[in-house]
Amino acid sequence: MDTDFYRIKRLPPYVIAEVNAMRAAARAAGEDIIDLGMGNPDLPPPPHVIEKLCEVAKKPDAHGYSASKGIPGLRRAQAGYYARRFGVELDPEREVVVTLGSKEGLANLAQAITAPGDVVLAPNPSYPIHTFGFIIAGATIRSVPTTPDERYFESLERAVKFTVPKPSVLVMGYPSNPTAEVVDLAFYERVVAFAKEHELWILSDLAYSEIYFDDCPTPSILQVPGAKDVAVEFTSMSKTYSMAGWRMGFAVGNPTLIAALTRVKSYLDYGAFTPIQAAAVAAINGPQDIVDANRRLYKHRRDVLVESFGRAGWEIPAPRASMFAWAPLPPALAHLGSLEFSKQLLTHAGVAVAPGVGYGEEGEGFVRIAMVENEQRIRQAARNVKRYLASMGVNTPAQTSA
Repeated sequence: MDTDFYRIKRLPPYVIAEVNAMRAAARAAGEDIIDLGMGNPDLPPPPHVIEKLCEVAKKPDAHGYSASKGIPGLRRAQAGYYARRFGVELDPEREVVVTLGSKEGLANLAQAITAPGDVVLAPNPSYPIHTFGFIIAGATIRSVPTTPDERYFESLERAVKFTVPKPSVLVMGYPSNPTAEVVDLAFYERVVAFAKEHELWILSDLAYSEIYFDDCPTPSILQVPGAKDVAVEFTSMSKTYSMAGWRMGFAVGNPTLIAALTRVKSYLDYGAFTPIQAAAVAAINGPQDIVDANRRLYKHRRDVLVESFGRAGWEIPAPRASMFAWAPLPPALAHLGSLEFSKQLLTHAGVAVAPGVGYGEEGEGFVRIAMVENEQRIRQAARNVKRYLASMGVNTPAQTSA
């Protein structure tokens, strides 16, 4: 019996899982581990959202199959959000589909539009589903940078000029996970023009649309006139409303791509539990206090992280958006590589981070730090890191000045 399965052969061991397994084992042994590895919000959803979930769940007729593409009220709510936030008009019937989190939507759209041998342009480093969703579908990945500068467009030009067969899909995600880079509308305008010229579909991941700092709201690619001709965009309620475990997301935009995703989903799922969808409507249409509060909280955590880790001897650039910091390894320990450094940090400092190489080979030399612990725990992590760095012979700023 053949056990060498085609798609499994295309999936390498998940590097980040090594650190996750070590973290779980340490906690099972009673160790206090400060988990800054997984982007799992530590905050609850708004009370009125939980109340709506309970209210609808008490209805006897709420427990059957739901709608794979999402209940009409939720699709209308998401269209309303795009109109308010971005000034983008969407048809809830043809241009919006509800997904079981953005991850499921990206993976199933990859299945819908990809044939074995297709070439897909995807950022490196990036969130793993941006590449592996297409690898599972049989595609070949050609990497492009995440840096939204001239190097990015030069890479796109080379890719379409020298790749056979010609690329058919361009994947992007800003604010970036893991690098936290952001873009402006002018960047999206250039991307849309490039995609139209070279007949590329664009899949834009906007999961961190509402976690931005310094009064610089993140744009949507669909704000570009004519973007819906070539683009779909994925958003998620996971981080915006602290609803990660609820698995609520959306794909919106080009009707052809939305129809393809809707058709594949119709074979695979019956949609999220109806009370969850009803509660999602309450979140989008109700008071938005939590969105502003979460943004302020993550900004405060960012500032605490940068300040306290800097004093500990580890300089971390301040991210402009997202709930992550993309941190270069301390120069004196860069030779360890991101995976070994992450393991040592867990073992000797009790701090879990995600090794950058888990997001692609271009992530080597970095770790991703998730701001999912409170201020006191972040400062405790910094103290632990300081002791670890000292044990490795790395001088802190205070020691250097002395």
